[in-house]
Amino acid sequence: MATIEECRAALDRLSENLASAHAEVRRVAATDRSVSCHLTDLDATFSGRLTDGALEVGDSAPGPPRQRAQIRLAMASDDLVAMVAGELGFPRAWATGRVRLEAGIRDLLRLRSLL
Repeated sequence: MATIEECRAALDRLSENLASAHAEVRRVAATDRSVSCHLTDLDATFSGRLTDGALEVGDSAPGPPRQRAQIRLAMASDDLVAMVAGELGFPRAWATGRVRLEAGIRDLLRLRSLL
């Protein structure tokens, strides 16, 4: 099980990766949406915003998300770290139920290009 600090570092890397991504990827991510990532094994949630092609992640809070974000992810801490490191592909993790993604249909269609 990864620690909260390792998960925070992974989310920071994800944010950096998105910031340095190709212009086309940033264009797809150029939206303004609230985001939450619930780490089921740690029972903690990181909340943030996807804004203008950048991911801004706030601090973690204990328990499930307090507010319903427009884009909601839930996964084990090790899966988050593995996905950001490129060791676990999102499509496979999602298809096998290791990652849950909930969002509106329009957001899902946009995210499809990123994932």
